[in-house]
Amino acid sequence: MKNNINEIIKTLLNNFKEEKIKEYEVISKIKEIYFEDIGFAKIDHHRILRRGFPEVIYGEGKTPRQIMEIAKRILNYSSTILITRTSIETYNVLKEVIKNVIFDSESNIIYTKPDIPESKLSEGITIITAGTSDIRVAEEAAVTCYLMGNKVKKIYDAGIAGIHRLINFKDDFCKSNVIVVVAGMEGTLPGVVSSMVNCPVIGVPTSPGYGASFGGISPMLTMLNSCSPGVLVVNIDNGFGAGYSAGIINRLASKEKYN
Repeated sequence: MKNNINEIIKTLLNNFKEEKIKEYEVISKIKEIYFEDIGFAKIDHHRILRRGFPEVIYGEGKTPRQIMEIAKRILNYSSTILITRTSIETYNVLKEVIKNVIFDSESNIIYTKPDIPESKLSEGITIITAGTSDIRVAEEAAVTCYLMGNKVKKIYDAGIAGIHRLINFKDDFCKSNVIVVVAGMEGTLPGVVSSMVNCPVIGVPTSPGYGASFGGISPMLTMLNSCSPGVLVVNIDNGFGAGYSAGIINRLASKEKYN
């Protein structure tokens, strides 16, 4: 992913050395890179330097115009935007102003395609769902992983009600550096997957399920109480959080592999 901030800083320093700009202009610009206050939002441009990925916009509760103003400013420093929990209405506003913006209807995410060739995407992340009803959350994780520079292996509808479906893919997920397992109902699947692999498993409890599932609380408690070590659990329906964590783990694992 292109990091525009480094180039901006180099240009500022060169312009200052060549006396094209004043010292106060350099200081002002660097302060803006730290964070930008636009009243209804304080945009953390510095995050791309700290985390290797720009600030992500949580779309729910924000108006399309607010999201557009935040997105435009993020794009001043990064070629990537990621807006979660958003809508087609917001996309219709953004596409008039931002080039190459994409709306993914399965995950309700708006994003710009990363400037990384497919051949350069890192392998090592697998996403598994227990059922088809979990795909929406899984796709939120998958798009997040992709924007962080990863190629994602997807295994959907492989829950324990027909565990032979899961076992059929054992060779695939045993090659992973990290696995995201998305499950509702009773939420057993992450523990089962963890018992079969040697990498971290991120459990994502989802809200689909009958009454005693309590909107995802039941599968979340099952995952937290897994007897298989190595299962980490994010919040209910938090595909983004799982995908972001998987992206960080895969980045570190890939560095280890090639160092």
